[in-house]
Amino acid sequence: MLAAADLTGLLKTLADPTRLRMLALCDGSELAVGELSRALGMSQSRVSNHLRLLREAGLLSERRAGTSIFVRVAPDFGGEPVRGVWAALKSRLDESPEHRRDLLRLERVLGERERGAAELFEHLAADWDKIGVDFQTGQARQRAAACLLPRGLAIADLGCGTGYLARGLAGLVSKVICVDRSRAMLAQARKRLAKECPDAQVELRRGELDALPLAAGEVDGVVAGMVLHHLPELAPALREMRRVLKPRAPLVVLELEPHSEDWMREELGDLHLGLEPASIVTALRRAGFQEIAVEPVDDHYTPRRRAAEAHSQPTLPLYLVRACAPGDCRSN
Repeated sequence: MLAAADLTGLLKTLADPTRLRMLALCDGSELAVGELSRALGMSQSRVSNHLRLLREAGLLSERRAGTSIFVRVAPDFGGEPVRGVWAALKSRLDESPEHRRDLLRLERVLGERERGAAELFEHLAADWDKIGVDFQTGQARQRAAACLLPRGLAIADLGCGTGYLARGLAGLVSKVICVDRSRAMLAQARKRLAKECPDAQVELRRGELDALPLAAGEVDGVVAGMVLHHLPELAPALREMRRVLKPRAPLVVLELEPHSEDWMREELGDLHLGLEPASIVTALRRAGFQEIAVEPVDDHYTPRRRAAEAHSQPTLPLYLVRACAPGDCRSN
């Protein structure tokens, strides 16, 4: 239980209208500091000062990713007494015209974020195999494919890009369903799969990972290769993956370990500079997946910068996370 002095300090922190507006926008959403500033219509320096006070009070949590800082309401939010006060304040704040204006600005800011990512991938599709799909040994693709065997399965490749993982699956399973948000990426995937796997049964479907163009229980397995670090939050996509999987069907995630190649945000559309395996395990568990395991991969990702003056290629380590839909996993 909070001491009276501590509780008084927290209540003083909550008494500021600007800080209340910040908490309301960060309640349930993770925002970059710059995005929060634009949504509030305030300078970043002014916002940062308030954020410091909210963090010190234990009301906001912070995550650093390269040069960016992301904030959201802290899980414990100062304890039960403060949560009760906040619930009462937020119900009043929801009726405020100022808060509604904040929400409209935030909607525009997040829309720009979404459109910027979508436009980037449309622009990069033709060159993606040159700058974003360069691996040292190719073992990662084969390991991901092997986790989804035996044959005779319908497998979904989510965030398929130009079909790098699908090309490893085609011919090994009865059908590969490639899903991507980008029409240009799907067009490149169609071209490459037709050339390299002409006899394979492949379907290409356009859609978002948090609203998959797949029926419930449609597929025998899902592979999500190098795509989760493009998502602002894992939970919506993982819930969709669970929905489209048959009972006991496997999910395989191929991801980058955390790194410091900040240029990949702008040039490759990476929202996160890799992901901690533990964060994926936690998100999978919360989404209801079972038998979750992390496995190392004897392969590295070596993306190339587009700029002519680019320095040497980075060599970034990879890992797999295996899981299955509720029930007992199929044996491989």
